[in-house]
Amino acid sequence: MKFEAFMLRSLFVACLLVCGLVLGAMVNASPDAIRLASAGSAGQLLIAAPTSCALPADGVVCPRTNG
Repeated sequence: MKFEAFMLRSLFVACLLVCGLVLGAMVNASPDAIRLASAGSAGQLLIAAPTSCALPADGVVCPRTNG
């Protein structure tokens, strides 16, 4: 009985450790978009934006261009 209790307790501690590490990685993560927005100017963001929309022009997501 002692061995089973020890194994369950060590599994619980290991799961808590993994969950803590994952939570810490999510809190400390800084995506590329946030770094680009905080370090660059609006001109750099506009240059980095695609010139055409990958979706069909519906007037809502992709504005229609008359030209």
